[in-house]
Amino acid sequence: MKVYGIKTCGSVRKAIKFFNDNEIEFDFIDIRKEPQGKEKIESWLKKISIDKLFNNKGTKYRTLKLKELNLDDEGKKEWLIKENMLLKRPIIEFKDQVIVGFDEQLYASIFLR
Repeated sequence: MKVYGIKTCGSVRKAIKFFNDNEIEFDFIDIRKEPQGKEKIESWLKKISIDKLFNNKGTKYRTLKLKELNLDDEGKKEWLIKENMLLKRPIIEFKDQVIVGFDEQLYASIFLR
């Protein structure tokens, strides 16, 4: 299992705590230190929608003034590739799934079987 995110993100910290508390092993990939490119983002988009992956509530979205650009899905994808801080976090690759964000009930149903 791989967890993508940044250590300062509250949702990422909750996810890491959940995995540690439940003794679930994972690899952490810091997207600030190891930006994810076009291939990785496109592979995620085959499994989840752009709206799940694109963070339009974060600081980076506001500072780049992206709301004013009224981006379509292709525009959002281009921005995700250029600027990984626009990714909703954490992004978890588990078996054949991509799970975005922190949801304790969802995590329990997937990881604590």
